Amino acid sequence: MTIPLRMAFGEQSTSCDALGSPFMGQLCRLLGQRLKPGSALTDRLFSWGGELGPRGDSVPLRLCGALHALRLKGDAGLASAYPPHASSDDDLWAAIQTALTNHSSFIDAFINSPPQTNEVRRASALIAAAHVIAAKMPNPIRVSELGASAGLNLNWDAFALKINDTTFGADDPVLTLTPNWSGALPPRANPRVVSRRGVDLNPVDPVTDRLRLLAYLWPDQPDRLALTDAALSLPHAPVDRGDAIDWLAPRLAHVAVQTHMIYTTIAWQYFPADKQAEGIAMIETAGARATPDTPLAFVQMENDGGTNGAALTLRLWPGDIHMTLGRVDFHGRWVDWAG
Repeated sequence: MTIPLRMAFGEQSTSCDALGSPFMGQLCRLLGQRLKPGSALTDRLFSWGGELGPRGDSVPLRLCGALHALRLKGDAGLASAYPPHASSDDDLWAAIQTALTNHSSFIDAFINSPPQTNEVRRASALIAAAHVIAAKMPNPIRVSELGASAGLNLNWDAFALKINDTTFGADDPVLTLTPNWSGALPPRANPRVVSRRGVDLNPVDPVTDRLRLLAYLWPDQPDRLALTDAALSLPHAPVDRGDAIDWLAPRLAHVAVQTHMIYTTIAWQYFPADKQAEGIAMIETAGARATPDTPLAFVQMENDGGTNGAALTLRLWPGDIHMTLGRVDFHGRWVDWAG
């Protein structure tokens, strides 16, 4: 069922509060309460067809991203009302109204594309899962990311994961992830990536689309901006434009003495149901042909409808071993490890 725009902003406000962004909670709440039709831009928003929420077009995040992009471009009114400043509802709304009027063409063009957040902190789950894989199958790893956005998390092996006093990952990392961790530690191993490639329906170019990439990070979470900046300093991993399942098909041919690690992080849910089924069938068929010399691993950090973050799962062939590795905050702030 399609929900009204005001309700979509209300639900997004609640979600942002829960994900540790009181500013985004305030912003979405104000937009839901005070935004009105009457201009070409707002009329478009109120007449938007289809699903408005996060399982559809994510219209609230599109508009919030456009406003943050203007702030990052130097809009003075938004700069005075956005973090690190604390603004009253009235002061923040005055800045928003001015931006909606003065920059309507920019906003209208920006919201044509859906949000694509390359959340670097999700790499904590990938590093931990890779250690599990390498502990069982110590071959060099070839990685394929489905729904890779700008490809920043294709470079997870250049990051470090610090859990209390123990560090996993690169010896000289470009960035270090420090999620709140509960449970045992991942196994000690030495995952070595020898090739990497991703796919996305609409890849974000880390150079030309840098503003869009940063705009979808939340203004009161500067640590996310710092981590993304650090990840952007690395050589850009290749991300192809295309349907993820069609792209994956030729990559499922096994390569001798390599483990093929396929993964998704908060992307699978956006694939059509028929494509999900096709993809699982293809991966299972390839898994049935896997040998100890050519293992296949499928890692997913995805929303399973649970009330506490995303499920982190691993399927490993040969043997089709199913492992529940734990649960992870959607933005990677915490990991509840069960691996």
